[in-house]
Amino acid sequence: MTLEKFMAEHLPAIERELEQSLPPDSAYPEKLHQAMRYSTLGGGKRLRGLLVVAAAKMAAKDRFPEVRPAAYRLAAAVEMLHAYSLIHDDLPCMDDDDFRRGKPSNHKVFGEAVAVLAGDALLTESFALLGQLQDLGITVEVVVTIIREIAYAGGSRGLVGGQAVDLDGEGV
Repeated sequence: MTLEKFMAEHLPAIERELEQSLPPDSAYPEKLHQAMRYSTLGGGKRLRGLLVVAAAKMAAKDRFPEVRPAAYRLAAAVEMLHAYSLIHDDLPCMDDDDFRRGKPSNHKVFGEAVAVLAGDALLTESFALLGQLQDLGITVEVVVTIIREIAYAGGSRGLVGGQAVDLDGEGV
């Protein structure tokens, strides 16, 4: 299967899962949910989500049709985690970027406080999605392993630690 065919097959499902997993714009508190959706649904290549689906397909082999919904849920969780990291990375106290993917950064549209909360909420929501994998037929042992690995990769010895090293290198 070509990369183009793989993307055409799985990107729409990842986008649908993200759309359905995020609170609607109209849900209270509206501004927070709008900020979450702005950064998560605002484009991007979805490379992380596609890698999740590819790994699930390789691991499940002929069982992939059974685990496909869980793969899309996991892909959405990883994309939400990525969106959180980008929101926080763009903040004035971090890299201070005014634009992301050709449009104003979250903090430029919604303000710094809401941007921080949107990132925090996306991080938390991503783990809520991971906790739902058991509902889609993934064993508790596998769910716990996934949560542990993603938490480790996102924490002080991974993503957040990398940001701290970046700031240290800038003298912040």
